[in-house]
Amino acid sequence: MGLIFNNETCSGCKACELVCTLQNLKEINPSKAMLHVYGKFPDPGKYYVDICDQCGACAEACPQDAIELKGQTYRINKDKCDKCMACVPACPVNLVKVDDDGYPYKCINCKQCVTVCPRDALTFE
Repeated sequence: MGLIFNNETCSGCKACELVCTLQNLKEINPSKAMLHVYGKFPDPGKYYVDICDQCGACAEACPQDAIELKGQTYRINKDKCDKCMACVPACPVNLVKVDDDGYPYKCINCKQCVTVCPRDALTFE
């Protein structure tokens, strides 16, 4: 299981993006968030969120086996990562990002986005 998104209740406030970067990167920079909120043209008021569903495509693409399954969450082991970036284009929702040091990073199911969502558009199961 993991993050679940309900577009019927999302207001597009992007509080989830803010808390994601604050919790995980210690900065407020929504462009670096490990989820992505966007409006769907031509439906005004309809918002969607791309979230990591822990599919494992990034892990399958990693030649160093640096992306390991811990419980139900894939995590990047920086000690094994050689920064080849094979995982970045492998993500079907474009949510494997690259940090300032050149290491890839992704959602670790910290659940902060769920905690801060004012309309329960994000839940965790």
